[in-house]
Amino acid sequence: MQKQILFLAALGTLSFSQAQDLPKSQVPSVILNRFNSQFPKATDVEWEMDGTLYNVEFEIGWNRDHDVWYDAEGKMVKQKEEIASKELPQAVHKTIETDFEGYSTDDVERITDEGKIFYKMELNSLLKQDWEVVFDANGNILSQIED
Repeated sequence: MQKQILFLAALGTLSFSQAQDLPKSQVPSVILNRFNSQFPKATDVEWEMDGTLYNVEFEIGWNRDHDVWYDAEGKMVKQKEEIASKELPQAVHKTIETDFEGYSTDDVERITDEGKIFYKMELNSLLKQDWEVVFDANGNILSQIED
């Protein structure tokens, strides 16, 4: 339970922090170099300062959103990327089939935070309550909030 609370707090800082737009010229070269080598096909790049972290929002391919946070030394701290439902691990698919039969997935994201991977999505149903759910890579539900 404590891990779930900490995880939700970490996700909350990603979603609710007050970031300030940052011109590319103010992003340290070590971070720009790292970003450009990791994501050479990035388009629609926008930089922000998010507390002490440098946040970059961008797209790869046709409308595939990404967010990456770097520390001042250029180390990637967090990454959030849109993915297709078919890219979810089999264990997550299995839990959805079992615990959310008849639901469809929407707004699927893979979140990497300090080396741990999570999957956040909306699960929608015409006849039942919609949910925002976070899974670990093993299909365990870490968070389930009414949507």
